[in-house]
Amino acid sequence: MKPLIGVSTYLEASAAWGVWNLPAALLPAGYPRLVQRAGGLAVMLPPDEPASAAAVVARLDGVVIAGGPDVEPVRYGAEPHPRTGPPARERDAWELALIEAALASGTPLLGICRGMQLLNVALGGTLLQHVEGHTSPVTGTFGEHPVKPVPGTRYGDLVPEESAVPTHHHQTVDRLGTGLTVSAFAADGTVEAVELPDPRWALGVQWHPEMGEDTRVMAALVRAAQLRAAPVGAA
Repeated sequence: MKPLIGVSTYLEASAAWGVWNLPAALLPAGYPRLVQRAGGLAVMLPPDEPASAAAVVARLDGVVIAGGPDVEPVRYGAEPHPRTGPPARERDAWELALIEAALASGTPLLGICRGMQLLNVALGGTLLQHVEGHTSPVTGTFGEHPVKPVPGTRYGDLVPEESAVPTHHHQTVDRLGTGLTVSAFAADGTVEAVELPDPRWALGVQWHPEMGEDTRVMAALVRAAQLRAAPVGAA
């Protein structure tokens, strides 16, 4: 059976489609398509009461925390930088609860861009609120830069070569969260991937694999989710 992978969503006060302009929980199509290409079944996880996160995660085989707006600095004890965007408090609370539930239950977890930053914050880390050179000069498009893996890490085993990745972010990891290991860097030293050691499968990447052709990171999450979902004694 294909594992069920939940992907967190945006929550927008106004979104337009057809004749409608309404509040919407939405997700760029690249996320579910990447899950599907990697062999999983994708479901969307719109913001809900944080107390519901454990019950939601219990029904999933894997969790993806998607990219999106800046994490509110109060979450890691900082004052807002002038370049930090407006808070998305409902989403922060929900996704932090999803991360905590996934880590507590051993559910495989992948954080993408903002999702990596939230994983770091959930484990007591902090963020650099503004870095240059990791977005496209053209508004509404993704940039690209090389990422170098750290040998011997989970990410380094998945993608052993330096590779170009789709990128769009202006914040990243500062102080590393408890238990996390850095598993990839950009050329300027920016942290590009973090992970927890076995037995928990938890990986965060600062770029956007859903905007590229490389399925290796998502496929690894799907494999971990499939193993977790397999009945005891299954081959």
